[in-house]
Amino acid sequence: MKIKEIKAKNINTKKFIEEKVQEIRQAVGDGLAINALSGGVDSCVVTALGHKALGNRLKTYFIDNGIMREGEPAKVKAAFKKMGIHVEVVDAVQDFFDALKGITDPEEKREAITQTFYKKIFADLVIQSGAKYLLQGTILTDVDETVAGIKRQHNVFEQLGIDPQVAFGYKILEPLIQLRKDGVRKAGRGLGLPEEIFNRIPFPGPALAARVIGEVTPEKIAIVRKATAIVEAQLKGIKAFQYLAILHNDRVTGMRDNKRVFGNQIEIRCWNSLDARKASPTRLSFNVLDKMAAKITKAIPEVVSVTYNITTKPTSTIEAV
Repeated sequence: MKIKEIKAKNINTKKFIEEKVQEIRQAVGDGLAINALSGGVDSCVVTALGHKALGNRLKTYFIDNGIMREGEPAKVKAAFKKMGIHVEVVDAVQDFFDALKGITDPEEKREAITQTFYKKIFADLVIQSGAKYLLQGTILTDVDETVAGIKRQHNVFEQLGIDPQVAFGYKILEPLIQLRKDGVRKAGRGLGLPEEIFNRIPFPGPALAARVIGEVTPEKIAIVRKATAIVEAQLKGIKAFQYLAILHNDRVTGMRDNKRVFGNQIEIRCWNSLDARKASPTRLSFNVLDKMAAKITKAIPEVVSVTYNITTKPTSTIEAV
């Protein structure tokens, strides 16, 4: 079934929110629903929408999978506490690293994360809570990229012929699926979310695993997490759609203390885009790039080389994996 897009320029935010609140209430009835909050724009907006519809009958969890940004679980929990929404943090670090062990293929990594999220973690939470529905922030771009074979988004099922009720034992509600990122931001503003939440740069469902080329290990995640924190801090004031750090798999020649070493390489990406379907690299000044490279190589001894991606999407993609 083709999804009817609601373009951001045409969205009546108040009407959209009212309609989705009623749809969620009608679907869940007197029962319970759960949702996973990652801190990304889509998950934050669907969390606020779900709580507007269901109140305390929506149980919100932050799945600490070990592959999130620096301090993310505590930051997200605190931000939503200010809005009166309780978030329970679930420790699933070992589950995800076990699932990712030995996997290097990008699509296999995404599938491992998907199966761990939906078949193990969420399935257990559904049983424990008694909920029959999972509320999630799938958007139209997720569906388009998955169906087109560009990359398998972890949160797309029915469009691939997968029935979540049969596969996982619960139904999935996707109230944002007619929107793209710019529309989701407008809905977030309409729901009263702080601008630092609804205007946050996008973050992928597979988290930092989407920014490690090759096998995902705790050691590699630690490196890319530090690099991500530096890039986000340095580019915070830049008007760009998204910016990120990628950890390459190949080790490269470098020098430390006047000795030849083999170290890691970080690739910085910064994008101008409206909805992530097409993107062009932001024309950062050399001074900005130079400053980031110096900070990364100083703060992360394992890194000896920093590069910048200057290729458009297509042929590149915004994330590396």
